Amino acid sequence: MNFETLMFYSFSAILLFASLRVITAKNPVHAALFLVLAFFTAAALWLLLEAEFLAITLVLVYVGAVMVLFLFVIMMLDINLEKLREGFWDNLPLASIVALFMVIEMAAVLGRKQFGLEAMPAPAAHPAGYSNTKALGRLLYTDYVYPFEIAAVILLVAIIAAIALTLRRRKDSKSQDPAKQVMVRRQDRVRLVSMPAEKAAAQPVEGTE
Repeated sequence: MNFETLMFYSFSAILLFASLRVITAKNPVHAALFLVLAFFTAAALWLLLEAEFLAITLVLVYVGAVMVLFLFVIMMLDINLEKLREGFWDNLPLASIVALFMVIEMAAVLGRKQFGLEAMPAPAAHPAGYSNTKALGRLLYTDYVYPFEIAAVILLVAIIAAIALTLRRRKDSKSQDPAKQVMVRRQDRVRLVSMPAEKAAAQPVEGTE
């Protein structure tokens, strides 16, 4: 076993442990931190696969932006931990079956020689001026241009749907429209009413008829 294989199995074990702790940690903040560890470990695996651009993108986008936002939301919300964990053990059998199938698939991929399958050929060495970012862009916009565009449309629809769901008008909410306040006129707010003057009736003096 060479050093690269040793690092692959080490990072894979850390990734599995972090992923398991994400769904079993009682504290949501701890679960988010374990998810950060899982992202960092996945980035390390991508570095072993010579996908430096994807690795740095995973760290910058997910760890640097998305997970920070998750942590802010989790720490600002008053989360009921007991209610959050309701039904966890009810879904454990189905989750265990899915996890077992995933383990079998990974074992079949990694242990091709043990299963009597033909070993995968080693990747060819890259030339001196090779850029995986350029190769990734060429694949996305040539061979996979249609799946890429479909994924972009799906994400756009999801963004529009999320905005539409959160911007529903509520009857019990009170707000002001600055544009209408600027356009207001004096005649719309103040009305002068002319009323005729009334004479006061004479009051009788006490002791007189």
